[in-house]
Amino acid sequence: MNKKMKMPFMNNKSETQPLASGTRERLLETASHLFAEKGYASTSVREIVARAGVSKPVLYYYFQSKEGLFYAILKWGAEVQKKIIDEAFQVSGTVQDRIIFLYRRIYEEIQEYQGLYTMIHGLIYGPPQGAPRYDFPIYHRQMFVAVKRICFEGLSSGEITKADADEVAFLVLSLIDFSLNLEKIQPELADPQRPERLLQLAFQGLSRERKS
Repeated sequence: MNKKMKMPFMNNKSETQPLASGTRERLLETASHLFAEKGYASTSVREIVARAGVSKPVLYYYFQSKEGLFYAILKWGAEVQKKIIDEAFQVSGTVQDRIIFLYRRIYEEIQEYQGLYTMIHGLIYGPPQGAPRYDFPIYHRQMFVAVKRICFEGLSSGEITKADADEVAFLVLSLIDFSLNLEKIQPELADPQRPERLLQLAFQGLSRERKS
């Protein structure tokens, strides 16, 4: 959009705000933290723009509404997940190496975008927040398909012992989900290396050498 173009609902002070570098990303991060802290219904547009340091017209310029902002955050979460999965497909190494790489990248992104993760976690596992409807299980489905693909490649090559690819994917994701949820619920038990150790134990039992 041409920077000289004026939005009819903006005053002179806020006309250029939507085009400021990083404004959209700041709104996404700010809103995700507030939704995580207070819930969707309890968070107002006024609170979001006040914490982000912009005006309401700026939020409406990018997202049209609080609901539009909510869906943009969830799309952002899907994009982060896709980036991690794509990286896991491209990395070389054993199935165990690639799965552990996948976990590490998930953990790194959670640390970087804690508001985003906490918001989505609360919407999936927490009480109703009055949020718009969304297909939240899609995050699990996408991750399941990715892990199953990596495991299937290991099964096809004979790297790991013959087993049902779905069951192996469920095993891997169960270990990762349990560890991440435990860290969220009982932070005093947090141990970023625990999932790696558990995955290593699981793959010791799945490896072709172990079976022999």
